[in-house]
Amino acid sequence: MQLDYQIRIMAEHEGADFFGVADLSRAKEAITDQGGEICTQYPKAISIGIRLPQTIVDELPNRDNRAVAVNYRHAYDITNLRLDLLTSKLGSIIQQEGYKALPVPASERFDNERICAVFSHKLAANLAGLGWIGKSCLLITPEAGPRVRWATVLTDAPLTITGEPMDTKCGECDECVEICPVSAFTGEPFRENEAREERYDARKCEEYLYNADEGEDWAVCGLCIYVCPHGRK
Repeated sequence: MQLDYQIRIMAEHEGADFFGVADLSRAKEAITDQGGEICTQYPKAISIGIRLPQTIVDELPNRDNRAVAVNYRHAYDITNLRLDLLTSKLGSIIQQEGYKALPVPASERFDNERICAVFSHKLAANLAGLGWIGKSCLLITPEAGPRVRWATVLTDAPLTITGEPMDTKCGECDECVEICPVSAFTGEPFRENEAREERYDARKCEEYLYNADEGEDWAVCGLCIYVCPHGRK
């Protein structure tokens, strides 16, 4: 209980907007399939989220304007850096207590073929009870919709306060599906036993940004983040 409290207070003090602990036992097969034994040896995950600036996300429909795109890319990168620094600090605290900890980078690709990281931050946040996985394959929080960046610390520390997955609240809404410029989403709701490809074609997003870039380093999209009603308040 003391360690649970210590790391939560530290995370909130360092700027985390969302904090939760997930029991990973119910998702072991999916975790093994994505990251292998390097991830499945850890029974718990600490999920940390930091909100993206509302004003910057609200400008994404004007992303063809270089200033809008540069501002969003900068906010995205800085938020990822803040998350990585925070998970590193949390990992150090856990290690000092005699347990193992593996901070998973906020945004580092592990598999170029599947276009994914070594571990799903969205899965951890969902299992920690911080939100649900929407039709956009983004983690949707009740407080900020999908306007949140995530990072994770995998650990064997005996953390006792774990969350429960949140039921989806997307209903009949298809705004993220309809706004996508390359129709990357099928509109199917998240189901634990189905592969991501049933809902989302990551290669379409990849190719869209690559083609939009045209030698520049500032091309962005993010319309599925912008349009979600749960974030537009």
